[in-house]
Amino acid sequence: MTTTQLTPAQHAILVHAVEHTSGKIDWFPDNIKGGARKKVLDGLFNRALITTDGTDWFVAAEGYDALGIPRPDVNRKDSGQSEANLDQIIANAEGAPAAASDPELEAFVTAAEATWVKPRSRENSKQAEVIRMLQRPEGATIGQICTATGWQAHTVRGTFAGAFKKRLGLNIVSDKPQGGERVYRLA
Repeated sequence: MTTTQLTPAQHAILVHAVEHTSGKIDWFPDNIKGGARKKVLDGLFNRALITTDGTDWFVAAEGYDALGIPRPDVNRKDSGQSEANLDQIIANAEGAPAAASDPELEAFVTAAEATWVKPRSRENSKQAEVIRMLQRPEGATIGQICTATGWQAHTVRGTFAGAFKKRLGLNIVSDKPQGGERVYRLA
């Protein structure tokens, strides 16, 4: 059994709550004010030693364990039966044979997975998409790149000058057909 190390302030707060307010945290030492209270509460909460009901803080079961105090007997009769039922459900699930595959379910899962957004990688980033557009024989206009990436025109031009030319060393050329829009390509 491991013991949880508590600061003196955390220990005092938990002990006071257990002994005086049935586990409700409503007292802090005089030297714990303002932001320090929030830090102490965050520290206790992050270690699962306290819990909240939305408005008030209470000592969690792990908080009682950290103090070495027995947990309160709240519905012990009911919880014992619930724990036994839960243990039986887990044992049944662990011993159950693998379910036969359902083709309809498999198709549904595959369709759902196809709609998931793929995480960005170097291959499917906006920058890679712009480079692919610039590599096309017809090149790309600022407007086309803005539509494809959701960027504004100044962001596209800044990416050309900064990321592509300076950082990646790409040579970008442009030409403007008579009466048309400027087209950019990789040289």
